[in-house]
Amino acid sequence: MKKTLLVIFCILTFAAVLFADNRPLANDNKSGIYSKSIEQVLRLSPEDIDLATAALIISEQWSDVVGGRKYLSKLDDMAYEIRNRMDADRIAANYKAVPIINKYLFEELGFKSVNDANNPDDLFLHSVLDKKQGYCLSLSILYLSLGERLGIPLYGVVVPGHFFVRYDDGLVRFNIETTSKGGSADDNHYREKFKVPENDSIYMSNLNKRQTLGCLFNNLGNSYNDTGNTESAMQVLERAVEINPSLSESRTNLGNIYQRKDRIDDAIYQYRSALKINPNDSKTHNNLGNAYTKKEWFNDAISEYEISLKLDPNFIECYKNLVNAYLKKELYQRAISILNQALYIDPRNAGLYCQLGDAYSLQKDFENAVPQYKKALALKGDSAEANFGLATCYSKQGLINEEIEAYKRALAVEPNMAGALVNLGNAYFGQKKYDAAIKEYLKAAGFKPTDGSIHYNLGTAYSNKPDYDNAAKEYLKAIELEPKMADAHNGLAFVYYRLKQYELARKHLKIARQLGADVPKELSQAIEEKTR
Repeated sequence: MKKTLLVIFCILTFAAVLFADNRPLANDNKSGIYSKSIEQVLRLSPEDIDLATAALIISEQWSDVVGGRKYLSKLDDMAYEIRNRMDADRIAANYKAVPIINKYLFEELGFKSVNDANNPDDLFLHSVLDKKQGYCLSLSILYLSLGERLGIPLYGVVVPGHFFVRYDDGLVRFNIETTSKGGSADDNHYREKFKVPENDSIYMSNLNKRQTLGCLFNNLGNSYNDTGNTESAMQVLERAVEINPSLSESRTNLGNIYQRKDRIDDAIYQYRSALKINPNDSKTHNNLGNAYTKKEWFNDAISEYEISLKLDPNFIECYKNLVNAYLKKELYQRAISILNQALYIDPRNAGLYCQLGDAYSLQKDFENAVPQYKKALALKGDSAEANFGLATCYSKQGLINEEIEAYKRALAVEPNMAGALVNLGNAYFGQKKYDAAIKEYLKAAGFKPTDGSIHYNLGTAYSNKPDYDNAAKEYLKAIELEPKMADAHNGLAFVYYRLKQYELARKHLKIARQLGADVPKELSQAIEEKTR
């Protein structure tokens, strides 16, 4: 009898599993499953959104080789497998199912977190399923996608710089950390570790699916930005801010895009809005300081940098930005003091030594500037900035050959450094090597075609060669770009005189005088004699 009962029990269990396989999943016939675009998804109520479908639409937009349907089938199969195990253990779609999901995902299938979030592809649901790895948000979307198929009350939760999952059925509530194989930590852990602001923002609350997508849009915007697609980054981040206006990261990231596009007032608005939400975000204070610096509001910028450093005393980039603001205000000793503080924290930072060289150089202390640039080069031999700074010091010290070699080293690292090309041309010009100077000026003009001063230098080099026809062309180009460039009109007066085009020479001589140029008396007399 015992044997017969055992067989009957096994047959009944097997039949139950088969029956479970044929039952529809919890998201069956949800309207979000049939969405074809993100626009369609966002027109739905949050309850009708199918998170996995929406996430895979985003995957398809990111990479047109992704076929989202096959991943939906894969998710369905995973959900069926989990549900079969739940049925076998007679577990309903409640908190008791979480250990089953954790064991299946993290132990059996081997899903794991990546060490960092530097690879944009780790953001997407399809890549998580392909590689069985992701970071906090992408692993959480996988987890939530399974939860919506199983009918388990799971929610996304965001804190500054992190995302996790929460089970909450109104009676039982606990957090699920997808980067720690489904482990659990209480709310205080997240509040303390991620410095969650104490306000009515989106942080630490149960997110609906639309809000979870808003978090995904924030990270997607960063991914577009990392790949140089600024326009797509801006569009996605604007959508992220629209969905989650109290998510400070979205506003900061949108501000960064606006600043890159020189929409400085818009950037400042987003940074200030972000800081109202999370006033303890050191990076946003730093970014706001950068925006103020671009507006030349240096006192406001300094205040923001100081707040940033108070929040994060080891923020080296902020020290550099603060120094830059002091240098703009010509407060060189204050800049030097700040740099020494930063070097105490990071004594092997070549950029800090380079800035220290700049500070000494700007106050014309070239003897102290040169050793700082050399220290920078000892740490980073391919520093174009340090070589450039060293060259300018050599120029002031009259060490022309050393200057030329330093510019050449800078240009070997950054061939498009227009400033180095112009200065190298100037050094050759000083040696009366006009062909060599012209060669460097032409390269610089190729990189900065709208810079009238480069064309003026070309005109002067051609004039001294002498090649008056080309000199006239370059002076005219300089005036076309900068009509009030008095020296270019003066140069034209000279070359037109040499070309025996005396009326033109007289015309530009008059303009040069009106613009305040110091016209040579001999040239003025010679032109007047020819045009009487």
